[in-house]
Order: sequence, then C-alpha cells, then structure tokens
Amino acid sequence: MMIKFFKIILFVFPMIFFSQQGKIKRVAAVGFLNVENLWDTIRSADYIDGTKDKTNPAFHRSIPLDSVKFLEPEKYSGQWSDDLLYGKKVVRYQTGSEEFTPSSPKNYNTKVYRKKLENAAKVIADLGAQYTKTAPVLVGLIEVENRKVIQDLVNEPALSKYDYGIVHYNSYDYRGIDVAMIYQRKRFTFTNSLKKELKVFGSEGRREYTRDILVVTGLLDNEKVAIFMNHWPSRKGGEAISLPKRNAAAALLKQQMDSIRIADPETKLIAMGDFNDDPVSASLKNYLNAAASEKDLSEEKPYLNLMYPLFKRGIASLAYQDAPNLFDQIIISKNLVLDKNPNEYSVLKAEIFAPTYLINKEGNYKGYPFRSWNGDQFTGGYSDHFPAFVILQKEP
Repeated sequence: MMIKFFKIILFVFPMIFFSQQGKIKRVAAVGFLNVENLWDTIRSADYIDGTKDKTNPAFHRSIPLDSVKFLEPEKYSGQWSDDLLYGKKVVRYQTGSEEFTPSSPKNYNTKVYRKKLENAAKVIADLGAQYTKTAPVLVGLIEVENRKVIQDLVNEPALSKYDYGIVHYNSYDYRGIDVAMIYQRKRFTFTNSLKKELKVFGSEGRREYTRDILVVTGLLDNEKVAIFMNHWPSRKGGEAISLPKRNAAAALLKQQMDSIRIADPETKLIAMGDFNDDPVSASLKNYLNAAASEKDLSEEKPYLNLMYPLFKRGIASLAYQDAPNLFDQIIISKNLVLDKNPNEYSVLKAEIFAPTYLINKEGNYKGYPFRSWNGDQFTGGYSDHFPAFVILQKEP
C-alpha cells in the first residue's frame, strides 16, 4: 500500500514539472519536516521562572538537569497545573529527556545525535530543490527538544551556507517537544512571532499539556506572509476519543488565521504541520473549514487544503499498522490561488516528499518512511513521516 503511493509521487510529479518548467520565473519552497525526536544527549527539565502574571505566562525554558540546583525552585511537580504555571518557580522533568541519553536503553550518544542532525539537514536541503535548485526559504520543524538542537541543525554543512534564522518557543508539552521555524535571512524578513497555547483536557477534566501553535509573520521576497506551525494532539486513546482535542486545535488555528486575514487581506497565509488527522477529518473540514478544491473557496470558506487531492489519490505521509494516513498537510489562504497577480507569489504545486532514501526498502515495513528508531534500536533512518512542501512562483 505504501509502495503504491510512493510510485505516484516519484513518476507523476516530475512530468508535471517539466511541462511547466518554462513558465517558472521566481520560485520559493516552503515546507516542514517531523524530525522524529530531535533531542540533545543531556537530560533536561522544564523551568518556569514565575516572573509574570496570569495574563502573560511566565518565562519558560528547557535547562540541563545539573542546572536545577542553581535555580532554587519553590516546587517540583510531575504534573503541572495552571496554578503552577503562574507566579511560582517550577521545575518539571521532561518525560522524553531521560530516554534520549547515553545511559538509556537507546544508547543515545553524540554519534547518534550527530547522525540525526546530518540526516535532518539533508532532507531539509532537498525539500523542493528539484524545482528551486536551492534549499527552502521557510522550513517548519516538528519534535525538537529546544533551541540548541535547532542551532546545531542549521550549523550542519548542508544548511550552514543558507544562513537560517530561528523562531522557537518552549511549549508546555508533557514530553518536552516543540515546533519551530527556520528561515533564510536573505529572502525572509522577520517581523513578529508568537505562540498560541492550546488548552485541551482529558476525560477526567485534567488539562493535557501539548504543543503550541507557532505564528510567524514577515516579508517573503518583500511580500507579506504569515506562517502557522502545528503539531496537534495525538490519537492516543483512539481517534474518536481524542478528536475533540484536535477540534480545539483547529478552532484555535482558524481564530489565528482569521485575525490576520481580516486585519490585512493582502497577507498570504500558510498553515502546515502534523495535524494527526486526515484532510477529510472533522477537525479540518468542519472546525478549520478548509476547502477541498479551488471551486469551493469563498468569503465564508477562505482556506484551501492543498493535500486533499493527494489524499483522494491514495498518497500518504505515514502509516500505522498498514493503514496509510496523510497527517502532514499544508493549508493556504485563497489569495495564493485565486485572482493571481503574476508579480506576486501564488501556488504552483504541493507535494509529499518521498525520494528513495526516505523509504524503508526491506522487511515488514517495506515502503514505509525510513524512521530513525525501531524500538530502542537506531536504524540510521530519517523520520517516521514523509515531509511536505509547497512551491510558490511569480514573475521576477
């Protein structure tokens, strides 16, 4: 099943590109990659310094465990509550941090960490390069531990020449993973960023800490754009039970997109990430109200899911127990596809990126994404998700 959709990507899209190659004047790739647990090798903790009030969350950072003794926190907590996030100095040990250390069963040492960085850098450098002949201008990152691992990533030889800037905030995610964005400074002028905290609750009414939505605004080759990076709550406990959490994420994303679109209709919006739902799921169809095709776009339905046609053709970005899913999606505002001005960016195409080196070639998982981990064994692979990208074009 996975092999089938890979062939579609490999053989159909290049023919489309070559037939349109003469029309492309100036292009930019915007994409994202789930880096599958990009942690450093040092066990860490989340630290809230308690300096702000309830209207403005306290400063939050990830710190090495051996630094905790210098902070004199008022309270340690395995389970955070909203009360603990404000007005107190609080430390919480990250549940994933201990797993990714040299002393863990994974034997997550410097050699493995450097290979993870090398692999991720290669994928990023290749995103959209068959069309742009260069690395992507804007790249979203999913499952990063902290800013340090992102800095190490952009310093990799495959990426360092592009002079990527970083946008990153620590989230309250229970595992300690965040979303982030990197951008080529020479083509994207950063103007503002913020994180929107997603508050979701379990069946017992207890808050479940997850990733924030990252909002970044700026000028892409002098055009106003806004990027929304997402990593929605997982399907832990089952799709139906967990769906309300993703519905809440969709509503929050729509609120953020609407606010920018209404304030400035000229700004071009791109929302992307791992939504843990397919394009036909209620969260994306009903709560975000994303259109399936250009003909469905309107003032009431201003956002287009570029992955819907791929989903209908059987293309997937991951698989679990032989069931393919297209969780990795890109959703845009209608001003990127309707009323095209040749002097402004519009969408040329969107793809799930699945070159041969990202595909498992043998065993029970043949055709699946070539992931980094098989249990505690490091495979040398890349990610359990195929990345996605969109190509924008305009006249020079």
